[in-house]
Amino acid sequence: MRLPAFSLSPALLLAFNVAACALSPVPQRHDWPTVPPASAAPPNHPIIVVGFVGGVVKHNDPIRSEVKLAEHLRAEYPRGVHVETFENRRRETALHAILTQLGADRSGVLFENEKRQARIILYGHSWGGSAMVELARELDKRNIPVLLTIQVDSVKRFGMDDSVIPPNVARAANFFQPNGVIHGRAQIRAADPAKTQILGNFRFDYKEHPIHCTEYPWYDQAFAKTHTEIECDPAVWSRVEALIQQQLASPTTKRIDFL
Repeated sequence: MRLPAFSLSPALLLAFNVAACALSPVPQRHDWPTVPPASAAPPNHPIIVVGFVGGVVKHNDPIRSEVKLAEHLRAEYPRGVHVETFENRRRETALHAILTQLGADRSGVLFENEKRQARIILYGHSWGGSAMVELARELDKRNIPVLLTIQVDSVKRFGMDDSVIPPNVARAANFFQPNGVIHGRAQIRAADPAKTQILGNFRFDYKEHPIHCTEYPWYDQAFAKTHTEIECDPAVWSRVEALIQQQLASPTTKRIDFL
């Protein structure tokens, strides 16, 4: 079994392979989509990557995979990519940050050419997945396109719908696990299938092959065990990162093999 080649330590690469082998069932190589890269962003308009953490987690909590992913992307792409993470309750703050990066004035107004130049990727875990879909809808209201959304064990917040992906999103992927009191949404769908490609609803199961999240607080592991396991599972997050990297790659870059 072969995982994407990142510049990681041998120990971490070994952990990725062990974790991937332990999953049951594991999507096979042919199940994983090949996503064409985004067209090159204009020099003054970086690709924007926004991640949302779940629960009441702080946006910069260093043990969280959402935050680790952002840190790794910043290190791998020091120029041309702007990466931020937010608490799931800070959706308006995230929207303002995106509009600012796109060149909006103080009132948040963008010119049509600024909207067309937008290159945005969104991801989130738990309530963060729900917040991410809502943010995509806010961008849709402003006619701002989104390249890719990724939900990891997305949990619906009151008044939100994380199951329907708005038509401004080009591609969307959903990773979930079905067990425990807190578990992710099993299926997402496109509001307009002609405009949004659902890359897949990818199921992971930790009842037979648990993941040990030693860095995580005891209460996460006691009360939301499997929901925490998918958050700390490197096999899941290596795939999330690979999907994002396919959008950040130049058109001549070799595709990433998942398995």
